[in-house]
Amino acid sequence: MMIKSLKRKYGISAPRVAVRPQTPTYVRWLVIALLALLALGLSWGMYDAGRKFAGFDKNEEGSAELNRLSQLNTRLQQDNDELRMQVAGFDRQLQMDIVAREDITRQVKILEDENTRLKEDLAFFQSLGTAPGKTDQRVSIGRLKLERSKLPGEYRYSLLLVQVGQRGKDFQGSLELAVHFQQNGEKMVVPLASDSTSQTFDVSFRFYQRIENTFRLPPEAIVDSMQVKVFEKGITQARLMQTVNLTL
Repeated sequence: MMIKSLKRKYGISAPRVAVRPQTPTYVRWLVIALLALLALGLSWGMYDAGRKFAGFDKNEEGSAELNRLSQLNTRLQQDNDELRMQVAGFDRQLQMDIVAREDITRQVKILEDENTRLKEDLAFFQSLGTAPGKTDQRVSIGRLKLERSKLPGEYRYSLLLVQVGQRGKDFQGSLELAVHFQQNGEKMVVPLASDSTSQTFDVSFRFYQRIENTFRLPPEAIVDSMQVKVFEKGITQARLMQTVNLTL
């Protein structure tokens, strides 16, 4: 009986026994901590991936880029405003310089014309002093000119009346001016009226008198010449008559 009991306990038919080593407690806590950190890392990774997938990071980067571009745009606008003010100042200065230059050019042109006229007057007076004159001719015409003006159909004329010989008293008389021109193939003559709507120009001078004026004709008219007649007061016959062609 005893022998059968030992066989059952230690024999081939005896139950199997598992041998397991005992794990220390701190190792188990360490493993649990590692697993917790791993789970936390996986969770953060999934959260970050979800933010990127949803586009939150892009929105933050876009907002920062938008702020940077907005600041750059503001600075460029300020620079543009400053440059615009400088350009406006330069433009005003340039316009002032152009106006001043044009005014100086105009004054120089006026002075040149006046100088030329004075030289012509001087040459005319010198010719009167050297050339023998008729005793019965008290007045002479000098510097008679007829030229186009700047406006279409407008013409300018000028002449210088000079009293020659003895100048004991003023010369008093009048002028008659007539323009010869062509219009529509026909030759025509038209008298020039004075400011008083009269067809004569009254003159009165001791030494000389300069006469300058303008007249207008239709733009299609072709001016050929102008005739000047000088009458002395109380005498119906012209003392002097002179014709000048249009200066081209």
